[in-house]
Amino acid sequence: MQVHPDRYSHLSEPERRVSMQWATRVNEAYETLADPVARARYLLALRGVHTEEETNTAMPADFLLEQMEWREAIHEARTMRDTDALDGLEQRLRNDMHILQQRLADKIDVEHDYIVAASTVRMLKFLEKLADEIDSAYDQMDH
Repeated sequence: MQVHPDRYSHLSEPERRVSMQWATRVNEAYETLADPVARARYLLALRGVHTEEETNTAMPADFLLEQMEWREAIHEARTMRDTDALDGLEQRLRNDMHILQQRLADKIDVEHDYIVAASTVRMLKFLEKLADEIDSAYDQMDH
């Protein structure tokens, strides 16, 4: 409330611009803290650990195999136009993401194992992409 632009509408243009910049920063901070992956990425960066999502694609073999299985199941459900199968995949994915988010919180807050936390962020990014694929499959079925 303190930096909301409406509170500064009676001030000069430069002062209103500064108010808008502060409001923008507050909104960006809120969005970062509201998203578990973005929040973890930020907390890790504060500790000098970068998640290297664009350059480090090393993942445990079982995780990569599971990703392939997920993609095959999504493709099959999309091809068969099976919304029940997609519903089940979506629920399972949400559960897996919740487990990884809890693991991420433990690695950062309890164990202070920032390297494993960075790897967990990368895993969550993979799962977010799967969630996008499921959403895309639903959209395709709606048309």
